[in-house]
Amino acid sequence: MSNNNSQEFKPFIPADKVLPEFTMTSIILGVLLAIIFGAANAYLGLRVGMTISASIPAAVISMGIIRGIMKKESILENNMVQTIGSAGESLAAGAIFTLPAMFIWMKEWGMGTPSILEITAIALCGGILGTLFMIPLRKALIVKEHGVLPYPEGTACAEVLLAGEEGGEKAAVTFTGLAIGALYKFIADGFKMFPGEIEMEIPGYKGAAIGADVYPALLGVGFIIGPKISAYMLAGAVIGWFAFIPLILNIGSLGDVIMYPATDPIGTLGYWGVWNNYIRYVGAGAVAFGGIFSLLKSLPLIISTFKDAMKDLGSTKGEHSTARTDQDLPLTVVIVGSLAVVLAMMMLPFVPVGLGGGILIAVFGFFFATVSSRIVGLVGSSSNPVSGMTIATLIITAIAFKASGNDGHEGMIATLTVGAIICIIAAMAGDTSQDLKTGFLVGATPRKQQIGELIGAVAAALAIGYVLILLNNAWGFGSTELPAPQATLMRLVVEGVMGGSLPWSLVFTGVGIGIAIELLGLPVLPIAIGLYLPIHLSTPIMVGGVVRGFLDKKLSKAENNISEEMSIKNKIESGILYASGLIAGEGLIGILLAVFAVVGFKTALGIDLGAIGALLFFVALVYSLIHFSVFRKIKK
Repeated sequence: MSNNNSQEFKPFIPADKVLPEFTMTSIILGVLLAIIFGAANAYLGLRVGMTISASIPAAVISMGIIRGIMKKESILENNMVQTIGSAGESLAAGAIFTLPAMFIWMKEWGMGTPSILEITAIALCGGILGTLFMIPLRKALIVKEHGVLPYPEGTACAEVLLAGEEGGEKAAVTFTGLAIGALYKFIADGFKMFPGEIEMEIPGYKGAAIGADVYPALLGVGFIIGPKISAYMLAGAVIGWFAFIPLILNIGSLGDVIMYPATDPIGTLGYWGVWNNYIRYVGAGAVAFGGIFSLLKSLPLIISTFKDAMKDLGSTKGEHSTARTDQDLPLTVVIVGSLAVVLAMMMLPFVPVGLGGGILIAVFGFFFATVSSRIVGLVGSSSNPVSGMTIATLIITAIAFKASGNDGHEGMIATLTVGAIICIIAAMAGDTSQDLKTGFLVGATPRKQQIGELIGAVAAALAIGYVLILLNNAWGFGSTELPAPQATLMRLVVEGVMGGSLPWSLVFTGVGIGIAIELLGLPVLPIAIGLYLPIHLSTPIMVGGVVRGFLDKKLSKAENNISEEMSIKNKIESGILYASGLIAGEGLIGILLAVFAVVGFKTALGIDLGAIGALLFFVALVYSLIHFSVFRKIKK
């Protein structure tokens, strides 16, 4: 049935019609957005452990510039911009989930920091392989399975492109969010007119505290992920800050109790000391369990989808078409390119994986690229178990390297490098799949899209090293400003397998909590991430989730009223675009302030409005989100 559907499907732009697509405008704009969203997502992911999809914001910004300013009408140019732009976000996600662990290790070992050449090479290898590995699967997954694999993000992006008449208005919403997010961040952390973090102890409940980081990105993330996931994250934080921390502090008050890994008595630590020394490890255990268990639950799906993909790939090998919409990069280019990258990894000293690591990357990389491409087609990118794939890769690689005697500092770096490249491959393969689905629906040329994806990956890879080094020099990974949750977890996994001294009792406490959550039928990862991160991040995310929840509730009540349902959906879309702008704006100013911090440029005005000022500014920010979503006037 899917094969018939694919043959009957007619894209928006027919195969025999040629429009501007791979133009200098689309390349330059796409590369700029790849770098911008890559940098913004790097900052966001290092703060809260999650990133946002850049496809729709990139498409909307493109329409605003190409249609609104340049007065050109070309849906294929806009699609090329979002293809190149979204590659930056995906590559950044894979890099920040792993590579900061290398910075933390090298600082601990007195080895300085990773070189820009090393980071760039790792990012380039993962980005190029992730794109190339997906190319032979396009006809099997995108074309033959059309009507079976929905690819939700790719389909949603196509719908936005098809509704291009509203591009100027939607782009204005995104740019407004970007400007407000940037201005707010600069007032808070540049001018330092009010503290970005407020907190208070709970009266009458020793050791319990609540706080909030009153920032635009966190509010925007909450609106995008919605009330359920926001509530799950806050629930995890409540377990940590209202249950475990008070319990541990009360036990510590009974005497001079010193519990590893802390070296001071518990009673002297305070709630931040308890969180830093104990709760983070409990949260890491829960996150690790969630990642591995999500992978185990997906194993039947993974095995069957890999078999199906390989079977479909075999059945499409002999199919050739001269239609513009059916032209992929030649298989010889894919094979030679992949082999060249793998051989380069094995031979180049600044990609420290060696022969064994190169073989593991080639095998695991293609397997997880196939799995990632099909899973995002079924359930979307947000449910893609990339962290589980990376943890599994790290465990297997660490065991193999340790068995071969490569278990010192070099072995740990090599293990992490293999995991980093695999993580980037899986993230890039998923993004490439969504982009190719968008192109399939609108009538793009696959070969040009695939070249665009490679351009975006290369541009983002060339930039991400500088972004990581800059952020590390400014605040340091693992700090309160940049907790780098996933990377810290990957570090613990490698140290644990290699025999490092970890507080296993705390880690297994987290595993036990994860098992209990799973038995309740709740999603482990968002709750575990909430437990792993300070409550100060979960509370503003919950505020954004509540605003989105209000619209979701109205939408569920408007099922029988088509006009009202469309109006609410448009308000939600407007809110998501505004929230994406808030995130990008804060991320870009975060990068700028990191530059100022490194060069010693002072921007503080000497005015401090205190916690009251912070609350008032945050309330105004929340109102702006409500204005662009709940109160948004949608033109008919």
